[in-house]
Amino acid sequence: MNRYIVLLLGTVFLAACGKLPNKMLSTNELQKIEFSINQDRVEKDKYFASAESPLNDTLKALFHGLNYYAFDSLYVFNVELHKYDKPRELDMITSKGKIKHYIEYGYFKFDFDGRQKLNVYRPKPAIEGHADYLFVPFKDSTNGNETYSAGRYIELTLNESTDDYILDFNSAYNPWCAYSDNYNCPYPPKENHLLISVLAGEKKFELKKH
Repeated sequence: MNRYIVLLLGTVFLAACGKLPNKMLSTNELQKIEFSINQDRVEKDKYFASAESPLNDTLKALFHGLNYYAFDSLYVFNVELHKYDKPRELDMITSKGKIKHYIEYGYFKFDFDGRQKLNVYRPKPAIEGHADYLFVPFKDSTNGNETYSAGRYIELTLNESTDDYILDFNSAYNPWCAYSDNYNCPYPPKENHLLISVLAGEKKFELKKH
């Protein structure tokens, strides 16, 4: 059967069930994403072992790599960024009890164990040299057990030419506060608290036995 007919039938079926049809990625696209994720993890381990590491000297001496879920393509979504007509300003409370200012720029919708929604934010003012930075902080049901209790982050780059984005939870990472009290990290706002378990991305920081 023609691939496009299959996709169309799938879309009709999902709509009838009240679900959002997730846009499909090809095997080749997913392989490229997985390769990039694995490369990033190697580079991040090198950074954590370097002089610029957020770990103190004691932890760094015992460090043998961060902990991750294995790459899972089920947590990769080709989604549309729905921009808010009138973006509101939002103050996020931080780990040090301070405030960081953001613009609620838009949101993603995707289907995973039901309809899910995540808001996408832009810092206010913009980060110098990174005006195209998009911030997706979130919490899920794994927090405090398998993952960092305060939630995790996904970062994206604003694309001016299209509203299509890859939302990849395999890239979810812990804020620097997971490794040191020297950092000031915003907590994910309530509207980005997912009631599902996101078994992808970085796990809770624990020193590996080597």
